[in-house]
Amino acid sequence: MDWIDTYTRVRNRTTALCSHLEKEDYIPQPVPFASPPKWHLAHSTWFFEEMILKKFDPSYEEYDPNFGFLFNSYYNFVGERTFRANRGNITRPGVEEVYAYRNYVDASICNLLLENSDPALLQLIELGLNHEQQHQELLVTDMKYMFGHNPIFPCYDIEMNWLADHNTESGWLKINEGLHTIGSDGTRFSFDNEHGQHTVFAHEFEISKALVTNGEYLEFIEAGGYEMFHIWLDEGWSWVQENTVQRPLYWHKIDGKWFYYTLAGLKEIDPKAILAHISYYEANAYAAWKGMRLPTEFEWEIAADLLDWGKRWEWTNSAYLPYPKFQIAEGAVGEYNGKFMINQMVLRGGSVATAQHHSRKTYRNFFHPHYQWQYSGIRLAK
Repeated sequence: MDWIDTYTRVRNRTTALCSHLEKEDYIPQPVPFASPPKWHLAHSTWFFEEMILKKFDPSYEEYDPNFGFLFNSYYNFVGERTFRANRGNITRPGVEEVYAYRNYVDASICNLLLENSDPALLQLIELGLNHEQQHQELLVTDMKYMFGHNPIFPCYDIEMNWLADHNTESGWLKINEGLHTIGSDGTRFSFDNEHGQHTVFAHEFEISKALVTNGEYLEFIEAGGYEMFHIWLDEGWSWVQENTVQRPLYWHKIDGKWFYYTLAGLKEIDPKAILAHISYYEANAYAAWKGMRLPTEFEWEIAADLLDWGKRWEWTNSAYLPYPKFQIAEGAVGEYNGKFMINQMVLRGGSVATAQHHSRKTYRNFFHPHYQWQYSGIRLAK
């Protein structure tokens, strides 16, 4: 592999995603869980500086000693950091300075790769690039949240209506009961939460070949699904009541017609397109309303080779927990996944916002059950 070419290509995609932004777009943080574009640009750069350059390049000079405090996300081993909800308050350094920081670190990484091919270094480079791709997806969804709550629904890119996908298959896939191998076999890159390959027993089940569409979910809304307390988990029902949730994120009813915000602007809803921006609570309630359920993450992985997936992150009915033999690495890298294995649900697959070749059938995404801002959808099981 040409590591310099790969590094440059991945890093350039992040800046390309920001090419449609005005300077004013780089800073707002409308909610604590959505970080500003400028922070994503700086944090993904800080990862390479802190985790790689400081460790492998004894001649490296830190760009700015304040950047660790400003752009560290959750790595307690590294030191103090700014409070997550305050990321939008980081008006300085400015946008130009953050881009200068990226260029400085990129040049240092490329010089390091010219001189050093230590397998431990290359392993961390690969981790850093996959980390960057995760932030590319978060960058897209965080920008969409920002633009989608702008009262004039601005267009980010006329070519990026990423809600237009239709299902390519229909019907049900039947899987017989039996033993199945779950998890990464280590032949390609994977995160530590995929490790600990193990065998599970699955009872016979059926899984839908198609994801739920906008039209199907609209039937749920019009049938009063958001008022039927008996189909909701108690925590989900509280979430609906406390937040007056009545529709998926970005849906708006205007003059009797349903619209949704896309990165290409406000569009009339396509009833045949695949549903997106659904919380786990909504996915679970819809499944109950249909007399079905969500698949477990193991059922999803067992069936994945026979399904068309990758357009939406798919909620599963599995809590985010460690696999057998899961081990947390030493130091800051060990904080990457393990400490988040509590009170979150697993999503499988990938989405239209996921970087190309980033996902795989063993990939385990995870979010709290009330979050809607990812390109998340519903696949039913029974």
